[in-house]
Amino acid sequence: MAETKSMTKSQVLDHLSKKTGTTKKLAGQFLDELVALSYKEAKKQFVLPGLGKLVVAARKKRMGRNPQTGASIVIPARKVLKFRIAKQAKDAVLGKK
Repeated sequence: MAETKSMTKSQVLDHLSKKTGTTKKLAGQFLDELVALSYKEAKKQFVLPGLGKLVVAARKKRMGRNPQTGASIVIPARKVLKFRIAKQAKDAVLGKK
């Protein structure tokens, strides 16, 4: 199987600028602002319609094992950031069942 590489930020900006008829600089400013807004709003859930939503989830404390010694340890509770993919995105990428 051949390994495919993901698009670079420059390639994404080039594509967006061509599709919208704007400059790469303006597309970059839009993308940077979208990212900044998502960081700011993630605590309340940030939704990108058709793509998914960014949410903060709470993990409970749990028991784990130290892989080197095998000793039991307590993994403390913490908050994690998750991205939940929208059904539209799943269907578009994976195809409908």
